[in-house]
Amino acid sequence: MSARGPVAAIDLGTNSTRLLIVDARGRPLERRMRITRLGEGVDQSGRLSSAAMQRTLEVLGEFKKAMDERSVSLARATATSAARDAENADEFARHVTELLGTAPEILKGEEEARLTFLGATSELDPAAGPYLVIDVGGGSTELVSATPSGLSAVSLEMGCVRVTERFFAHDPPLAGEVAAARDYVRRLVTEALSSQPELTRARKLIGVAGTVSALTRLDQGLVYYERSRIHHAQLSLGAIEHLLAELASMDLAERRAWPTLETERAEVIVGGTTVLAEAMLVLGFEVLTASESDLLDGVAAELTSP
Repeated sequence: MSARGPVAAIDLGTNSTRLLIVDARGRPLERRMRITRLGEGVDQSGRLSSAAMQRTLEVLGEFKKAMDERSVSLARATATSAARDAENADEFARHVTELLGTAPEILKGEEEARLTFLGATSELDPAAGPYLVIDVGGGSTELVSATPSGLSAVSLEMGCVRVTERFFAHDPPLAGEVAAARDYVRRLVTEALSSQPELTRARKLIGVAGTVSALTRLDQGLVYYERSRIHHAQLSLGAIEHLLAELASMDLAERRAWPTLETERAEVIVGGTTVLAEAMLVLGFEVLTASESDLLDGVAAELTSP
């Protein structure tokens, strides 16, 4: 279907729920993000909790009002790692469909990677590539790059929520817990590169999603979110390692009190930073380019395409 008016892309992620509304020509009208922790406890229980579903549905109610106010003509809702892993995802999907009037599509990891790559690279010069996009989510991390024959993509079971719940039993986490998490990330990324060597051919690394955005904001000391300051900013591995050491030395209350860090992200930022730091080390990149365009932008681009 082609859009005749504004369209909406909704991302039901493991850690956050997000909305992007664009006009029929693809120009952004509104972006919203709320941390809802839909995937809280899924790694252990295999189910979406009632509390997590309720938190997310309340935010979707807010999003539906915004969509109605903008006279959205077409919408697509996508769900990622938490919904892929949860045995009661169908129950959640029914509630979402009733609320939004559109059924959420549970993306396979490869489709999530494709849409993320489309959104993250749409404003970049192809001649400066090839690019490798890393998307550190709540429950999974996607690596995707373009090759002469198409896209090479892999989805790995490591994300800020999953690593936090699986490895960090203490607050702040013990050095041995962080080391164990890094070992886990190193093994998964190494296996991915072995199975898909095309991922090693990229010249530039593009980082997307909340962990990258939060670390870029911390690196710049931004008390308030400024998309223009974060989008396409450079973030070095050295800066990420420095932030990891600092964040991992604080307890949750101290992280929540840090004015340049979102209060809701404080609980999982050490897990996300651990994933990003170790992945960059294995991938061999000393710097990444942060992109605030990602999966949502990829979905919106397809909704507005002729």
